[in-house]
Amino acid sequence: MKNTFGNHLSITLFGESHGPYIGAVLDGLAPGITIDHVLIRHMLTLRRPAGKTGTARVEEDRYEIVSGVYQGKTTGTPLCILIENTKQNSADYDKEGRVIRPGHADYTAYCKYHGFEDYHGGGHFSGRITAALVAAGAIASGALRDKNITIGTHILSLQGIRDRSFEDIPADIAYINEQTFPVFHPAAAEAMEQEILSAAQRGDSVGGTLESAVYGMEAGVGEPWFDSVESLLSHALFSIPAVKGVQFGLGFDGEQYYGSEYNDPIRCDGEGVYTTTNHNGGIGGGITNGMPIIFRTAVKPTPSVFVKQDSIDIDRMENTSVQIRGRHDPAIIHRARVVVDSVTALVLYDLLSGRFGTDYFMP
Repeated sequence: MKNTFGNHLSITLFGESHGPYIGAVLDGLAPGITIDHVLIRHMLTLRRPAGKTGTARVEEDRYEIVSGVYQGKTTGTPLCILIENTKQNSADYDKEGRVIRPGHADYTAYCKYHGFEDYHGGGHFSGRITAALVAAGAIASGALRDKNITIGTHILSLQGIRDRSFEDIPADIAYINEQTFPVFHPAAAEAMEQEILSAAQRGDSVGGTLESAVYGMEAGVGEPWFDSVESLLSHALFSIPAVKGVQFGLGFDGEQYYGSEYNDPIRCDGEGVYTTTNHNGGIGGGITNGMPIIFRTAVKPTPSVFVKQDSIDIDRMENTSVQIRGRHDPAIIHRARVVVDSVTALVLYDLLSGRFGTDYFMP
């Protein structure tokens, strides 16, 4: 029953997709951090569905911080965020009974919780829970921003359509964080959106690959083995629904290189040490080297499709078929990018607190 993550900063998630509330508890925040409601609302807006490329279930995501804040600043005690669910439609799922939806956690949840789980809308496994994760991540993001550390994610590829990679990283992060559909190249964005709409018209869905960058992390943060930067980020990233792959730097593409090509040449100047390439993605031996952290995340196609699929009735233990009803996204990758940013912020906050102490983020 593990719903808590983090060492020096921990986050606990709770709630179900069709329950009255979802939420998060942050424990380990430094006192005195300003709660930036503009940033929280902005990041929640980036997660919220919009237009024809998103689900018709559009929640307002009105959040309430019920503890851990006094006069607009964190107190250092546990901070609890509540978000009310207002657009549930459980009848769509009652019509299906206990027919397992392919690609979802319906069967594994049934095996773990023995049928006592609230399965409506995916229950505790639903992507709806990421709203609370984003609200919590926004608080960590604001604290990192005050230390001149920024995070940004864009869609690198979708159904063979490819965007450019990060170039001028600080400027690119600033730009992409203002985009509802996070793609740098306008032609690529238009083609990707059209591909999503085309899949939706067929009752199908698409996935893709996200690319993320972190700018401003100093060298020396992280641990050499089980709490390496890659280890903790991967743990958190794989906790996001639909994430099926993570790579850092060149990752799997590195098999095309010889060691002499892969190694990042090291230089120094009057301002410090740097590498002329960044094939290792800003990390060496599990520890940051001062270069931008670069990683990619594979997001599978949304499992809720309106195509008829083979399945089983778990109550009767009979083979059957299912054609999903309800309100579902033909793609979640553009909404998932801010979830990636949020868990990245939480992990980096945790790592920095471990390196410099929890008061590192005090103003």
